[in-house]
Amino acid sequence: MIDPVTLGRRLHELRGDRGLALKALAAAAGVSVSMLSAIERGEKTPTVVVLSRIADGLGLSLSRLLAGLETDRVIVRRAAEQDHVAEPGGWHRTVLTPVVPGVNFEWIRATLPPRCDAGAFPAYAPGSHEFVAVESGTLCLGVGEADYVLNAGDSLYFPADAPHSYANRGGEPCVYHVAALIMRPRENRTSGVSPI
Repeated sequence: MIDPVTLGRRLHELRGDRGLALKALAAAAGVSVSMLSAIERGEKTPTVVVLSRIADGLGLSLSRLLAGLETDRVIVRRAAEQDHVAEPGGWHRTVLTPVVPGVNFEWIRATLPPRCDAGAFPAYAPGSHEFVAVESGTLCLGVGEADYVLNAGDSLYFPADAPHSYANRGGEPCVYHVAALIMRPRENRTSGVSPI
């Protein structure tokens, strides 16, 4: 398990060693200054994607950034520690998985309100994968040039090195899960809101 205070201290030291202001690293990593500050203070445990972006901003691999910080092979992430992201339009995501050094995997539970379009996402790097399972409602999932309609109980896999999009065009909320193996962090989605 990675202790958030130890991780924050390491990030602060690495940033200082490089002569980077908080704002400069936040810009280089594509994360908000407030998020980076909270991580450095040990108040927030970043997701794999955010941590990978910070590593890139520092010019390090994720495994090098986390070297020596893992103290336990079993990592528990309590419900109170999960990251919740509320986007404009009512789209809500919860990152369920703990941060595991060297493993770029996330499991996300998302809720799209009726007639909500979450927007288009650019492709991840080759070798990335996403699995989507719909818990309730109907999800319209675009992958490349193709569109798929998934109902409650349906699931789908796609190589995440293609542009993709999520939308709920129905009159009921849609709850779905995404399990993603992310080879590298991607750029901000086309709507301009940074994913977790």
